[in-house]
Amino acid sequence: MTKTKPSTTEQIPKRILPLIIISQFCCTSLWFAGNGVMDDLIQVYHLDASVLSFLTSSVQFGFIIGTFVFAIFTIADRYSPSKVFMISAILAAVFNLGLVLKGQTLTILLILRFLTGFFLAGIYPVGMKIATDYYNQGLGKALGFLVGALVLGTAFPHLLSTVTEELPWETVIYTTSLLSVLGGLLIVIFVPNGPFRKSSSKIDFSILSKLFKDKAFKAASFGYFGHMWELYAFWAFTPLMIKTYNTLHPEAQLNIALISFLVIGSGCLSCCLSGIISKYKGTKTSAFYILLASGICCLLSPLSFYINFEVAFIVFLIFWGMVVVADSPLFSTLIANNTAPETKGSALTIVNCIGFSITIVSIQTLGYLQTVINPSFIYLALALGPILGLIALKNERTKV
Repeated sequence: MTKTKPSTTEQIPKRILPLIIISQFCCTSLWFAGNGVMDDLIQVYHLDASVLSFLTSSVQFGFIIGTFVFAIFTIADRYSPSKVFMISAILAAVFNLGLVLKGQTLTILLILRFLTGFFLAGIYPVGMKIATDYYNQGLGKALGFLVGALVLGTAFPHLLSTVTEELPWETVIYTTSLLSVLGGLLIVIFVPNGPFRKSSSKIDFSILSKLFKDKAFKAASFGYFGHMWELYAFWAFTPLMIKTYNTLHPEAQLNIALISFLVIGSGCLSCCLSGIISKYKGTKTSAFYILLASGICCLLSPLSFYINFEVAFIVFLIFWGMVVVADSPLFSTLIANNTAPETKGSALTIVNCIGFSITIVSIQTLGYLQTVINPSFIYLALALGPILGLIALKNERTKV
């Protein structure tokens, strides 16, 4: 007997989305695990303070190579996404755990972060692929919650670092690795292949050129690329922003790890809200105005450091932390809606690959700028991404 595919999301078991969300949160806690213990890594392994941008970029670079491999070999479309997710989660956890091994050089640390990033490519975009296989309708809302889980997972190591301040720094690494294994097992055991999944039977090395021939897909992708120029550089340098404010205002003494968690974690709420808002205002329109708001924050950033009122500075950073990522699920929805069902996994993965390539450039740009100009002004450079993204969205029609 042929299994009938549900026509609406109402027939999807209610446990599916929460399980995907929990798994995504657990696994993506690996992303900034190194950043959460950065000061300890610098001290234990006798590193220079400038390694922040290199260790962060090595994760991004690993993710880029991983997404490229996953996309070119159409892994998420040819094999069970749940199994791909589980295997990637376990391998990423293993390489993350390698940080606690004693007597390592910077080269080994960079390789470990690279390999963690490589297998994160089988978690984040594959998690979105699993969601698209279940939610043919209401995809924007589903991806909003899913990216919200990514954001909270990204911020979580900063909270762990604060909570476990009296414990060995390795606690953060052990915890995030354990969470990743748990997330992978939850997916493979409780989230089978979705009813809307269409598998691809062969490797298609022409997938990249085929996708970008579609003008609507290209417009959605370029909007996403502009968003990515800003996003991870903002996240990576959030602790430095707070440290800069403390330097300019010695009386403030803001808790860097805790405020970093609040700023980055606030994006979890905004992603959930943006997915809901998009149902009423349209996905493209919502993405446009959220990207505009984050671009304005970039331009106002120099002024924020000279506000002699720490509450106002924190509120500004939290607002920026909300709008900098709230459009991410909306761009993913636009990308998914503007490609064929059998290539959605590869489309989401290859766009992630290019987007994260851009994050390396922006992170390294900020890393360089902080050595040559006043750190209060370096975040103006992030406005370039939103400006170009807005132009791409304005000039092309996409499916909302």
